[in-house]
Amino acid sequence: MDHTLPHHTEHHTHQAAASWGTAVKATLHCLTGCAIGEILGMVIGTALGWGNVPTMALAIGLAFLFGYSFTLFAVARAGLSLKAAIKVALAADTVSIAVMELVDNAIIALTPGAMDAHLTEGLFWYALLGGFAVAFLITTPVNKWMIGRGKGHAVVHAHH
Repeated sequence: MDHTLPHHTEHHTHQAAASWGTAVKATLHCLTGCAIGEILGMVIGTALGWGNVPTMALAIGLAFLFGYSFTLFAVARAGLSLKAAIKVALAADTVSIAVMELVDNAIIALTPGAMDAHLTEGLFWYALLGGFAVAFLITTPVNKWMIGRGKGHAVVHAHH
C-alpha cells in the first residue's frame, strides 16, 4: 500500500505551517525597524520645528528604510547578492510595514493633541507607543495570513 501523500496535500500542509509564533516574530521584526525609523523621524522633525506633514513624511520614510534594512542585511549575510537581497526585502516587508505605518499614524493623527505634542510631553510618547501596540495587533494576523500563503516573511525564511 502506498502511504505517500498526493502532491496537492503537500501544498496545503505548507500553507498551514504559518503559526502565530512565526507571525509574531515577523511582526516584531517589522515593528523594530518601523519603531526606530518612526521615532527617529518624529524626533528629528519635532526638534527642527517642522510641521506635522513633513515630520510624518520623514518618520514614515525612515520607518520603511529601517524596516527594509533589517531584512536586507539579514539575507545579504546569508549570501544573497545585493540585488536579490533588495527583492527579498521588498517582497517580505512592504505589506507589513505599510499596514503598520498606516495604523500607527492613524492612531497618532486621531489622538487629540498628539500631533501638537512635544518630545518632552507624555502625550507624544503615549500616542506613539499606543499606535505601535495597536499596529502590532492588527499587523500580526496580516503577516500570519501572508506567511501561510508563502508570501511576506515566508520569502525571507527561504533564504535562511
